[in-house]
Amino acid sequence: MNKNLFIIRVKAYTTCICLLLLTGIACKKEQTYIEPISLSGEIEKIFNSELSICINTLDSITNSKNIKKEIDLYKKARMHFKLAEPILSYVDQNNYKSLNAPNILQVSEDDPTDIKIKKPFGFQVIEELLHEPTIDSLKLKEIITITSSRLKLVRKNTRINLRDYHIIWLLRHQIVRIATTGITGFDSPVLGQSLLESNYTYQTLEEIIKLTETKFKSKALYSDFLNSISKARQALNNDFDSFDRFSFIKNHIHLQLELLVNTQKDWNVKFPFELALSNELTSLFSEKTLNSNFFSDYKSDTTNLKQKIDLGKKLFKDKNLSKSNNMACATCHIKEKGFTDGRVTFNNKQTRNTPTLTYATYQQLYFMDARAGSLEGQIIGVVNNHDEFNMSMDSIIFRVKKNKEYKHMLDSLYNNGRDNFNIRHAISSYVRTLNPFNSKFDNNINNKEATLTAQEKRGFNLFMGKAACATCHFPPTFNGTVPPNFTDTELEIIGIPKTNSNKELSHDLGRQHIFNTTERKGAFKTPTIRNIEKTAPYMHNGAYNSLEEVLDFYDKGGGAGLGFNLPLQTLPFDNLNLSDDEIKAIIAFMKTLNDNY
Repeated sequence: MNKNLFIIRVKAYTTCICLLLLTGIACKKEQTYIEPISLSGEIEKIFNSELSICINTLDSITNSKNIKKEIDLYKKARMHFKLAEPILSYVDQNNYKSLNAPNILQVSEDDPTDIKIKKPFGFQVIEELLHEPTIDSLKLKEIITITSSRLKLVRKNTRINLRDYHIIWLLRHQIVRIATTGITGFDSPVLGQSLLESNYTYQTLEEIIKLTETKFKSKALYSDFLNSISKARQALNNDFDSFDRFSFIKNHIHLQLELLVNTQKDWNVKFPFELALSNELTSLFSEKTLNSNFFSDYKSDTTNLKQKIDLGKKLFKDKNLSKSNNMACATCHIKEKGFTDGRVTFNNKQTRNTPTLTYATYQQLYFMDARAGSLEGQIIGVVNNHDEFNMSMDSIIFRVKKNKEYKHMLDSLYNNGRDNFNIRHAISSYVRTLNPFNSKFDNNINNKEATLTAQEKRGFNLFMGKAACATCHFPPTFNGTVPPNFTDTELEIIGIPKTNSNKELSHDLGRQHIFNTTERKGAFKTPTIRNIEKTAPYMHNGAYNSLEEVLDFYDKGGGAGLGFNLPLQTLPFDNLNLSDDEIKAIIAFMKTLNDNY
């Protein structure tokens, strides 16, 4: 055979083989594209579908001239927003918060040179505008356009990529959101559709769990989880005012939290860290509900923590830390009085009532005017205050280190030479232990005892529903730190009077005193109501001596209801129209929040 011809045939043969191989590879590659969409992709499909329907429905409101049709369209848009809520609130917390914000000015004060006043937009604003006696069509169109544009931006820019622990966190956050804000009327100010809307969000949780079926090794667990959601949805088919929130949380929410912990074990989920909600959360009302380190700027400083707490407790009680040697932290924060002092103000030099330290750790802001961002920072304010310790931190360090026991504990426990911080951290570490969650209420909702009376249970249901107390005093801490993310502690303008005669508005500027922001005049941090029976008198200035007076103030619509000119009041102006029996029931419930220390 001709040598050249042989070479040509070999090359041709080789080329054919290569083409066949390439064709085979191409076919295989083509086949890989036919694989099912990933779990994240399926969740993104749900998300985009709900947002698209929501946007289209919102946009159609502006084309209608019939108010009844506009309200019906709003309800449909709101339904699809709520169907998207479990996903949106997890993957884009800030935009969710803006879209679902209350109809009040949003004030951001990072420092005196960076103060932002933002007008609200979103669903709550639209809901209120649609129910005004006279509809402002131009304003309504403006708010709808802004809201729709934001939703379009979110849809365009959101790409979802969730690992197993993300899915667990997403589910947990929404279950807790349903219990703490969803069933309270927090974000349905006029229509009162909170129970129905909570049902919508459960529908999405149900879809997500079904998408994860193949992850479950235990098919019984998978079935139990779906059954628990089905039963919870049935329970939500109820009237807002008569809904038994106590039983709902006890029988449905707690079961779902337990099933979620079992699910993460079944999936063998490993968490990279812990958020505000504990990764092992099975009850809304226990010492293990919240991760206290999340609320500290010094999350990693937990070595020898028990001994640091012991040191902090000693320092907390030591009067030598004040200039006159007659005042300790414990002088004003008395355990038997719920860590308050039982006075209107500590002395005639003070203008504000002593706040409780119970559950103080679960906040992002400190002092009534929110001028400190941590417990450690708050201590500096007390030390430097001329009417309190009247000292410098250098003087505190000198006195502490003169004590041989203190010096030894500081040096051995911290061993870093940062005495200023170490002293404050020790005291703060002790304060962070004052959250036992062992009240009569906690023990009953956790099935540890069955002693709650019908009146007390009714009071909780009123607190969480008709009376709207829980829309500012959020469970489980019943303070102003907003669940389920717990990244914001709210301030409110409610119009507290100077005295219980209710004739004159308090002269205290509140938060305005810090940066002179007019929109913050009379704004104060929302305190916890835990241990409230022990902490009279009440309000920032001790104006009210009894819980009856406090409830009467809220029932009348706050300061505006008393006749004060408060255009920026954040408390609804409307009367609650609570009966005497309802007020007594709410007070009875609040008295079940006394802890045992």
